[in-house]
Amino acid sequence: MNRILIIDDDDQLRKSFHKLLIQEGYTIDSAASGETGIKMLQQHLPDLVILDMRLPGMDGFETFKTIHDSEPKLPVIMMTAYGSTESAIEATKMGAFDYILKPFDVPDMLGIIKQALEASRFMRSPIDMNGATDNTANHDAIIGRSTLMQEVYKAIGRVASTDATVLIRGESGTGKELVARAVYQHSLRNDKPFLVINCVAIPDSLLESELFGYEKGAFTGANHRKAGKLEQAHGGTVFLDEIGDMPFSLQSKLLRLLQERSIERLGGRETIPVDVRIIASTNRNLETAIESGRFREDLYYRLNVVTIGLPPLKERTGDIPLLSEYFLSRFSKEVGMDFPGISPDAEALLSGYPWPGNVRELANTIQKSVIFNRGAPLSLIDISQAISNKSVLTETYAENDDHLVRRIIHRLLLAASGENLFDSVMDQIASIIISEALNISGGNRSRAAKLLGLSRPTLHSKIEKYGLKFETLVKE
Repeated sequence: MNRILIIDDDDQLRKSFHKLLIQEGYTIDSAASGETGIKMLQQHLPDLVILDMRLPGMDGFETFKTIHDSEPKLPVIMMTAYGSTESAIEATKMGAFDYILKPFDVPDMLGIIKQALEASRFMRSPIDMNGATDNTANHDAIIGRSTLMQEVYKAIGRVASTDATVLIRGESGTGKELVARAVYQHSLRNDKPFLVINCVAIPDSLLESELFGYEKGAFTGANHRKAGKLEQAHGGTVFLDEIGDMPFSLQSKLLRLLQERSIERLGGRETIPVDVRIIASTNRNLETAIESGRFREDLYYRLNVVTIGLPPLKERTGDIPLLSEYFLSRFSKEVGMDFPGISPDAEALLSGYPWPGNVRELANTIQKSVIFNRGAPLSLIDISQAISNKSVLTETYAENDDHLVRRIIHRLLLAASGENLFDSVMDQIASIIISEALNISGGNRSRAAKLLGLSRPTLHSKIEKYGLKFETLVKE
């Protein structure tokens, strides 16, 4: 649960904040002065600080500087009155995550808080690249020992300590954000802000003001000057996720940033120096976008200083068992379950499925399987039911049916013994077929018998012969 520290001398505002944010699921600490707030921070490090600029004794600037010097990765949202906008922008340049004006709109405030907590997690949650599931179950990790992933690790190591612009390319779900965070965390800017801008999630009409900020009167509703994310990240790193979807009209302004290290706010003419490192990602074919006139060629070359290519999961199938074990360990701990393991049949399906959604789809599948599983090893049925793309799953089964059947028979033959080996194995296969027919029919024996082409009495006798027990699942 995220912990938020509120420092404000307004008793009523603190109470309102406390009530609002408790309802949102946050743990709240509050202080009426900067001195008290700093003591509370030292006792329980929060994930976010909301700080008023006007405080008795130590003012907001002094309090912020003390906090920022000791915890540079801790996001601080400054609150200010209308007359203090310039001071708020200065606070942003000093490293404050954002500032809001009083009185504020509650939904807007909650949105900023959510962004700040996400930035806090990105900056402070380590990215593990060792691939050791015992050490990575509690935080994010880049998992893989394949040759292709070894090249990714080498690229991160080579580029991290430089200030070079990085372009991360790969299909959706391959882990581009994790690689961006790994580059940031191993860089010389890792004690400065790391902000993420999703060029797809933010509407085109808002993306320019989000990135570059705006001047008072720049558009309807622009009642004060506002610093953009590029100014907020001064000295740090900005990750432009899915830059291939950035509007063409904004690409020239980004090009200016990369060339001249300066920006202009929307509606302004002042040139503002900005020191940020740009990491960008895309799942688009930028070369095709250039040919069709949707992406600037000069921007492409500015971004493409160093490229890190992430392979799709289907090209590194040897990493699937490692990834599956990692996600199973992580999600089973989240639901308070002991590590359940994965059956061989389920492992075969995991390795044979093409994963069009890549690592993200694999993670979602394992998570769903864990939620609906009751602690037994994940089975073939658990995994197949959790896979969302049923059409691709059907194609995978069609390609792998013969292989899976042969694996099952092979195991049964190795496990069987005695003179009547054939009859013993056939009985086990019949038992499996009847069990699956009953599962498909929801435990209804009449429907299961019809599905198998057997009479109901014959099915009943076979259930008794093989000692199949379905308790309340079996319906008459």
